[in-house]
Amino acid sequence: MVELGSTSITIVWVIAGLAVAALVAALLLRRQVLAAGEGTASMQEIAKAVQEGASAYLNRQFRTLALFAVVVCALLFLLPGDSGVKVGRSVFFLVGAGFSATIGFVGMWLATRANLRVAAAASHPGGRAEGARIAFRTGGVVGMSVVGLGLLGAASVLLIFGADAPAVLEGFGFGAALLAMFMRVGGGIFTKAADVGADLVGKVEQGIPEDDPRNAATIADNVGDNVGDCAGMAADLFESYAVTLVAALILGKAAFGEQGLVFPLIVTAMGALVAGLGVLITRVRGEESGLTAINRGFYISAVVGVLLSAVAAFVYLPSSYSEFTGGTADLSGLDSDPRVVATLAVAIGVVLAGIILWVTGYFTGTTSKPTLHVAATTRTGAATVVLSGIGVGLESAVYTAGIIAAAICGVFLIAGGNVALSLFLVALAGCGLLTTVGVIVAMDTFGPVSDNAQGIAEMSGDVTPEGAQILTDLDAVGNTTKAVTKGIAIATAVLAATALFGSYFDAVQSKLAQIGDVSIDPLTEAMMSSNIISPVTLVGVILGGATVFLFSGLAIDAVTRAAGAIVFEVRRQFRENPGIMTYEVRPEYGKVVDICTRDSLRELATPGLLAAFAPIAVGFGLGIGPLAGFLAGAIGTGVLMAVFLANSGGAWDNAKKIVEDGHHGGKNSPAHAAAVIGDTVGDPFKDTAGPAINPLIKVMNLVAVLIAPAIVVISVGDDANTVARISIATVAALIAFGAVIASRLRAAKVDREGALEHAIEEQEAAAAH
Repeated sequence: MVELGSTSITIVWVIAGLAVAALVAALLLRRQVLAAGEGTASMQEIAKAVQEGASAYLNRQFRTLALFAVVVCALLFLLPGDSGVKVGRSVFFLVGAGFSATIGFVGMWLATRANLRVAAAASHPGGRAEGARIAFRTGGVVGMSVVGLGLLGAASVLLIFGADAPAVLEGFGFGAALLAMFMRVGGGIFTKAADVGADLVGKVEQGIPEDDPRNAATIADNVGDNVGDCAGMAADLFESYAVTLVAALILGKAAFGEQGLVFPLIVTAMGALVAGLGVLITRVRGEESGLTAINRGFYISAVVGVLLSAVAAFVYLPSSYSEFTGGTADLSGLDSDPRVVATLAVAIGVVLAGIILWVTGYFTGTTSKPTLHVAATTRTGAATVVLSGIGVGLESAVYTAGIIAAAICGVFLIAGGNVALSLFLVALAGCGLLTTVGVIVAMDTFGPVSDNAQGIAEMSGDVTPEGAQILTDLDAVGNTTKAVTKGIAIATAVLAATALFGSYFDAVQSKLAQIGDVSIDPLTEAMMSSNIISPVTLVGVILGGATVFLFSGLAIDAVTRAAGAIVFEVRRQFRENPGIMTYEVRPEYGKVVDICTRDSLRELATPGLLAAFAPIAVGFGLGIGPLAGFLAGAIGTGVLMAVFLANSGGAWDNAKKIVEDGHHGGKNSPAHAAAVIGDTVGDPFKDTAGPAINPLIKVMNLVAVLIAPAIVVISVGDDANTVARISIATVAALIAFGAVIASRLRAAKVDREGALEHAIEEQEAAAAH
């Protein structure tokens, strides 16, 4: 039994204090952001509409998810385990979900106020530097909040539950991941439905600018940037933080005992210091690109994070594996210095973040060859734009996956081939990567704040031409930072999922050890084996990959349906109110916001039920081995699919920016129309389906970790019950596929309504002739 000594308890208390300090720093940065000027009355009116729409959406979303969270909390009590652990796991499930929701709301609330201030700063002397500073410090508030709440939650569990903390943290991570997935999917559907609808009707059909106030979807588009990119991404990175800590503590307890429980917390605590440093040193110098300043701040912070972690390793960890207390893994035969090994693992995680940042920037940046190639294909039409973007995405996925795989191989090598130690070091590499999470969140929030600032400026018309160009430049930088942070989030998700994969194996072995030697039939023995050669395990691999494809398809299809409804509504307003085009009639912005809210919340259930119940169906139906294959298939397919979707969308988006900057014919040219089509195809790729895969694979891994003991108990030993096992699997499969069928029925209904709407449009057009 692992018990925390007085030194370790003192360290955890210090970490809890550091978490509180990070939250205080977030409040101070928030005050700095809100102290900036708010611009003209027209700007404030537009910003207020965005604020109201974003708050209304998140409030309705949280009310919808609250009931779901309570039901899941109750279900967690049914899992086997000590009563104290079960209560703690269920309570901290709600805490994790609440923290995730809080992070999302904080990100949205401040971003909808910072966008106004960035727009106002652009027309003043030094507008480029000041606008970038406000946007980045807005992200700094969210980043420090992520670090503070993540550390506070994990440290609290460790102080309250001691050696049982990993089991309780499973609930904390599950709550954070589940809510983040819902926020990612719901916010992604909202933002991309509005964006696609606004672009297709406004730019392509009416030939008006992106953020023209005559377009009824513009307010919804700006709202979507905040509920999707700010709230969704902030919650996503918070759950990555929480889930990586969960895996690190489970595997650390097995490998290093007491020190393994505490050291991952120390590493992530260094991230609080790194985040504060990164926010303070990121400043635009003169007329330099905002991206240059952001990259400089990131890389300096990353190096400092490695150095601090190295100091912590050499101060806290012993110099020999034999000196660790309470670990269950066999580390005999390893003669390396664990302090050096731990430092190298952290360094691998940080280096991985830096390389992913560069690779993603290369494939999506406005000055890079791949994006310039996509922009050049706009000269030959929309089809070639779509094809070139898909090609860029597919190619980039291979390189990114290869880099992540190389990092995992590097960890395996420094572990001397010891699997238990390797898995812990993978989790430690994830913690190392997350030392930069505060800066990563700041980079991501920079994007939607700059995008909204440009929209407010264009809709109000109160910004000078120089200020408008500054905001255009900041928006282009924001597109790249959003793409880059998606790439880093994907890498984080893969490391966390790989570590959780190890946690799943640990949970299975622990339960089997409790049951002891039992006689089982050959079929059950095959179900318990994780041998990849086994056909039934291979079936699990195939089903895991298929689930990622199905989830992605459902998310993209949901955006398609919602965007179609927006297109019809915006067309209707233009058709029925000709005065909109002459500025005599104000568009009905609220109707579009309502449609986006309704459709996005309606589509939340299907992907959530699929993620939660697919592992249950496979685990209870096919066994422990096939469930391991299922997780492996989901991780492998998930990383490729997520990178492909994110980078294709990023390349299309910035290719459109290149054309709008005057290349290949500029705005309102055939090349521009083709670029807009590519961008609208990429919108649900990069901002809905792609990012949602990150929490998806972690939710499925956490579900597997939670149910693994129950599967073992019901499959082998005195409590084995084949009828109950098959019944649970059948119910889970019916729920998952029932949700998918319901989604398809909704799609058919929308198609019928769309056909009717189109017929009305044709009749009215004929009457007008």
